[in-house]
Amino acid sequence: MSDSDFADLRGKEFERADMAGARFTTVNLNGATLRACVLNRVVMRGVELVDTTIDGEIQNLVINGVDVAPLVEAELDRRHPDRPKFRPTTPEGFREAWDLNERLWEATVARARRLDPEKLHASVGGEWSFIQTLRHLAFATESWVSRAVLGNPRPWHPLSLPWDQMSPRPGVPHDREARPSLDEALALRLAAMATMRRVVDGLTDAQLDSRTEPLEGPGWPDEGDTFPVRECLLVVLNEEWWHRMYAERDLAVLEQGD
Repeated sequence: MSDSDFADLRGKEFERADMAGARFTTVNLNGATLRACVLNRVVMRGVELVDTTIDGEIQNLVINGVDVAPLVEAELDRRHPDRPKFRPTTPEGFREAWDLNERLWEATVARARRLDPEKLHASVGGEWSFIQTLRHLAFATESWVSRAVLGNPRPWHPLSLPWDQMSPRPGVPHDREARPSLDEALALRLAAMATMRRVVDGLTDAQLDSRTEPLEGPGWPDEGDTFPVRECLLVVLNEEWWHRMYAERDLAVLEQGD
């Protein structure tokens, strides 16, 4: 086929598009970027997948007849021996995980402080800046611990930052362009971390195995939802682990310019 046989959609952007059930045949996706996309139950046949990077939540990914997700998880655990500790199953395990998380983040923040403060507002590869990352982690803890576990219907600070694609929700801040200082962002972040600390310090087996009350008022998670407490706390630990990894990755790039 020649280029004239293709509809020319090069460089087009598809945002908030519902393509569920769509079929793509003889489509050129070279150089495409997919961000915050849902690809559940996608089937690919006869594809060429070379020099491709995938980051995200991956389960039951079968490539040429092999489920590679467990292989990826095992390799990540091998590379990062602390990672399995962020999947605790007991109250004591959650306390140990949070102890470790505090120590790891203390080192990451110390690394960030050595940079020019302006660089902490810089995006690397279109990702959140270091300051935005701190603001988002505060949002995650406020949402899943203060709101879901503790029942505060509106726990968010004005500087808290949801994920970029979240639709507007009454009472939920979403000021991506705010530029607080590192110390201002840390004050917000440390307040949220202290909430998680109080919860895990008092955590019992019965609480860990219980469910949250249905959520009240608009926000995130959604009104009326209820979750296992265990799941809420694991969401926070997962966010903490991955966003610190992203922050360390981007700090390494920013340090190269110093």
